[in-house]
Amino acid sequence: MTVDKISIDTLVVGGGQAGIAMSEHLGKAGVPHVVIERNRIAEQWRTGRWDSLVANGPVWHDRFPGLEFEGQDPDAFATKDSVADYFEDYARMINAPIRTGVSVTRVTRNEGRPGFTVETTDGIYDAQSVVVATGPFQRPVIPAIAPTQAGITQMHSAHYRNPEQLPEGAVLVVGAGSSGVQIADELNRAGRKVYLSVGPHDRPPRSYRNRDFVWWLGVLGEWDQEVPRAGREHVTIAVTGARGGYTINFRELAQEGVHLVGVTKAFADGVAEFNADLVENLNRGDENHLSLLEAADAYIRRNGLDLPEEPDARKVFPDAECITNPTLQLDLAKAGVATIIWATGYSVDYQWLEVDAFNAQGKPLHQRGVSPERGVYFLGLPWLSRRGSSFIWGVWHDAKHIADHILTQRKYMAYRDATQRGSQEL
Repeated sequence: MTVDKISIDTLVVGGGQAGIAMSEHLGKAGVPHVVIERNRIAEQWRTGRWDSLVANGPVWHDRFPGLEFEGQDPDAFATKDSVADYFEDYARMINAPIRTGVSVTRVTRNEGRPGFTVETTDGIYDAQSVVVATGPFQRPVIPAIAPTQAGITQMHSAHYRNPEQLPEGAVLVVGAGSSGVQIADELNRAGRKVYLSVGPHDRPPRSYRNRDFVWWLGVLGEWDQEVPRAGREHVTIAVTGARGGYTINFRELAQEGVHLVGVTKAFADGVAEFNADLVENLNRGDENHLSLLEAADAYIRRNGLDLPEEPDARKVFPDAECITNPTLQLDLAKAGVATIIWATGYSVDYQWLEVDAFNAQGKPLHQRGVSPERGVYFLGLPWLSRRGSSFIWGVWHDAKHIADHILTQRKYMAYRDATQRGSQEL
């Protein structure tokens, strides 16, 4: 039996910030397209994060150029639901052709003709181009070292919602990027005993001399770095917009009662083992913090800016006992640890994408989102073109580059089609 296919020039997989940005640029370029989203628009912002989450950048910065957050102070940090509402509003404003509640199950290259066959839960598409806009947060990762013993609740940070959902007892949070440190701080403020496993990290100031750190990274050219600095490829950033935004300082957290430990190494017989690297990780985070302050001061002097001094930004908190005498082993039962939260990141899942666009480890191959498999594009990934690529405003600019590439390819194809028609007419 022949199955009717829906013909479309470009099919975009994912209706989050990347998919909506892609739709805007394709629409402006006059490229017929459809966006397929398996859930609701920007679903991860609504249900894929904890209740109190806010954006890590102020609303004047973390948005698309075409629409502001209505009724928000420009320096405020939008709640996760406000961000989801923003993208729904944006999709309506640009009249994005988004089909929600539909999953893409398989993409294969056509044989003997251009384009791809895209199988979905609601029909089959014949598409000349496919843009993978599913982002980096697809599959929560819990490392293999996770203990298997009964009696301890374990969850990924993607499934944490609030302190009330956890059983009574202490909590070990593994991972001290933005998610891990914000969750640890929230639990500590809720009266829980918290152990926080801290690895290598960057620790920028939330603001400095009356400018948010996103402004500093912009004027200093940090957002436009095209490749990570050697040795810093997997370093997380500890920053928060919670409670109006504040600078994360792990030594201050320790003074407030959070028990810091080094990188989690292993679990055996109910005992967690940690690397003896806590002090080193804290010192390197402090060095990163101070280096940005120095760069900002130099920029102010060089440009003659009148911005207020901020000596407290270099305040040094005394080391708590957990830092001067680091814990290398922790008996979970004796410490009363009832929950482990793994703030250990995500992996991607491209099993449905059966094309030659991946390396031996299954990671996408691309140059600024353009894959070696002609007609397949990636959008929304970290460092797609630069450091800012996975941020809201950054993905919008990357989408324009990909839309321009698709438009150029359409022009070449139109020439080929025209010459074929001419030869037939002769």
